[in-house]
Amino acid sequence: MIKVLFVCTSNICRSPTAHGIMRDRLLKAGLSDRITVESAATDGYHVGERPDRRSLATAAKHGIDISDLRARQVALDDFTTADVIAVMENKHHARLLTRCPVGQEHRIKLLLSFIPNGTRQDVPDPYFGDESFDQIFALIEAAIEGLLDHLKAKYLLA
Repeated sequence: MIKVLFVCTSNICRSPTAHGIMRDRLLKAGLSDRITVESAATDGYHVGERPDRRSLATAAKHGIDISDLRARQVALDDFTTADVIAVMENKHHARLLTRCPVGQEHRIKLLLSFIPNGTRQDVPDPYFGDESFDQIFALIEAAIEGLLDHLKAKYLLA
């Protein structure tokens, strides 16, 4: 089983959105029995909480239900059980590298690095309103399409 872990600061906006989109795409592609998906936070501010109401509403507008997700913090075993740890920002990448066991650093990737010819590195945090949840959804959705293509090619999935 291939495991993908999405990570943002609090696991209530960006990473549960990515989790929900990826879960939806895996079901539609018939790959949910080959790839599992989770999401987590670099910080423990909202552990146990549901996604932000704006994330819930935006996902629902696109036919994706993320109401079952609960925030959790990245655990040490995530570094060895996740094949890809897709982070939303460079600062998440740096934070995880400080906690990552030696030899597992290659698993941590910027989510937007999966957008072919993409120029952005960070998924902006919509929590404080700098960008809309709809804009963030579209950006994450594009990256997940690239990530899914990457996984299909790497693991020879149909």
